[in-house]
Amino acid sequence: MNMRPIGTAAELERRRRRAVELVDAGESATVVARIAGVTYSSLHRWRRLARQQNGLTAKPALGPMPRLTNQQMAVLEALLKKGAVSHGWPNHLWTSKRVAILIQKHFGVRYHPDHVRRILEQRLHWTSQKPQKHARECNDKEVERWIADDWPRIIRQAFQRRARIALLDESGFLLSPEVRRTLAPRGKTPLIVCSDRHDRISVISAITLSPRALRVGLHFMLLGDNKNFHGEEVVLFLRQLKGEVGGPWTIVWDRSQIHSKSKVVKAWLAKHPEVVAEEFPAHAPDTNPDEGVWCWTKYGPLCNLAPADVAELRTHIWNALVTLKNQPQLLTSFILHARVPLQLS
Repeated sequence: MNMRPIGTAAELERRRRRAVELVDAGESATVVARIAGVTYSSLHRWRRLARQQNGLTAKPALGPMPRLTNQQMAVLEALLKKGAVSHGWPNHLWTSKRVAILIQKHFGVRYHPDHVRRILEQRLHWTSQKPQKHARECNDKEVERWIADDWPRIIRQAFQRRARIALLDESGFLLSPEVRRTLAPRGKTPLIVCSDRHDRISVISAITLSPRALRVGLHFMLLGDNKNFHGEEVVLFLRQLKGEVGGPWTIVWDRSQIHSKSKVVKAWLAKHPEVVAEEFPAHAPDTNPDEGVWCWTKYGPLCNLAPADVAELRTHIWNALVTLKNQPQLLTSFILHARVPLQLS
């Protein structure tokens, strides 16, 4: 049985050409054949092929023909883009097993699920990804209108008032951590020993920016253990914000009951006309850059963290937010991800 010589197609082509060049230059064909590791007849055949156009050109092995043509792969991608629900599954989840079933149903080709994953990666450049949530109640047209009309108005009026803008939001942190994949030996799933208690710490933060100087900052406040936010706590944070940075402000927040609809907040705003409140579009948290603060904190420095108690959790939250506060470029990326431009058009 003939074995294919070791080396890439290009390397084998260079070897053939070099051997022919040495013989043509007067070297002994027997010696060259021995050095090249081939028989004399192979070397003679190379010299004969060298007289033909592209006779010594590499001819890479094509390998087996794929069982799905390029046209079928294009059809498969179109089917996948319709989503798993459109093909009868109850949830929006593509697995390699489901794709294998889809391929067999539409093309009559049976693949092992593991091979399906390689096909998707190599031929369609599809990879496993975590979907983002999008509220069914969200009015996408209204969101686009807010980004195109209301946000430029908000930043323009803040510029005219020489006011800073605060993009505000609240979130909670539990003793039970957000879990992310980590490296571990094959077949040995890591175990995180954490508390099963529902103790939590509520946090409010605001990404702040100056439309004139285009400086980005972060301000935050942590509540006591197991306390929730109400209008009183929101007012407390607004007072802290004005105490840390004086002057006029424009506060932009969601349409929660504890914000503009709260009687306590309304009363405070009435006493402070230099503070103007605006609202993000309904059911559209991804338009608020401050959401990036929570995503980065929970899935970054605090993921897989199992604190012994809320005191330890509080320390980690505080340190993470202080670290983020000192990274204005990262804060700016949250704003850009939310599609709210920093500059006036």
